[in-house]
Amino acid sequence: MGPQRSRPTKRRRLASVRGVVSLALIALVAAIVAAAGGLVYFDGKLHRVNALSFAGRIGPTPGTNWLVVGTDSRDGLTPAERRKLSTGPDEGGARTDTMMLISTPTSGKTAIISIPRDLYVEIPNGYGHHKINAAFNMGGAQLLVRTVESISGVHIDHYAEIGFGGFAHVVDAVGGIHVCLKEPLRDPKAGLRLKAGCQDINGRQALGLVRSRDFPNADLQRVVNQRKVFAALMAKATSPGVLLNPFRLLPFANGIVDALTVDTDDRSWNLLALAWSLRGSPTMATVPTGGPMWSQDGDSLAIGSNTEQFFARLARGLAVDPGTSNDGGAIG
Repeated sequence: MGPQRSRPTKRRRLASVRGVVSLALIALVAAIVAAAGGLVYFDGKLHRVNALSFAGRIGPTPGTNWLVVGTDSRDGLTPAERRKLSTGPDEGGARTDTMMLISTPTSGKTAIISIPRDLYVEIPNGYGHHKINAAFNMGGAQLLVRTVESISGVHIDHYAEIGFGGFAHVVDAVGGIHVCLKEPLRDPKAGLRLKAGCQDINGRQALGLVRSRDFPNADLQRVVNQRKVFAALMAKATSPGVLLNPFRLLPFANGIVDALTVDTDDRSWNLLALAWSLRGSPTMATVPTGGPMWSQDGDSLAIGSNTEQFFARLARGLAVDPGTSNDGGAIG
């Protein structure tokens, strides 16, 4: 008699388990649908520019390569915001303050690679030889992409750019970022005052850190700081504290779509894949150069055989060898 009376109880337990599983599946499907809908919604709000569609491009190369550009544009900033962020006056137009290749090889770790803005190169379309950061001012995103591809032999698959104000707002949207510094950093012109050691910084401080050149090794240290901040932002954006918190995730997503300009064919899911590829500890490197030189543009950096060898690896889809980086002497 005992076993017979237990059957309804077993059925009820089985039905309860099935109910829980069903609810969990429904919740999972709903979350996936909501996430997909969110990606589509935010995709429609992204600012776009034709950066990658032009005649004479090199063919696709192995791996995936983003060109990420930080500009000194003050668009959208009020005079009060410019004073708060220590950006200086609006000088009109925009110049590239930061150029990074985010390279995911066919095998190995994704790398954040700084392109020195003083690298002296030939700019296509008859512009002659200039520092590489002049390409953006001369012909916008498309000419900059054309220049990077022509000197590197690397096919740029995706493009993104962000200005001063947008960058600071995005950092604040995720609740700040965590960085570690070997030495205290001070630069009144950039509004920068940070202690040595690991610390949380807000958008204004992060902007000062990526802008400051007040170091003995100037741009060499600055590009190290730029990569440090970018990697910290991507790590924070893909952390559970942001992804599972709508009060962080939605402001971050809104901040990204307001601040970023991407290529006409880039989508929000491409940006998500970029952030995901940078979880953990990406390789950090600066494009090596042939050393200092004097040009019509002033102090510049020459392209050397080491520069060509570095780019040749990327063009073959190979992972970056950290030993080839040009970061010697940086204190980051």
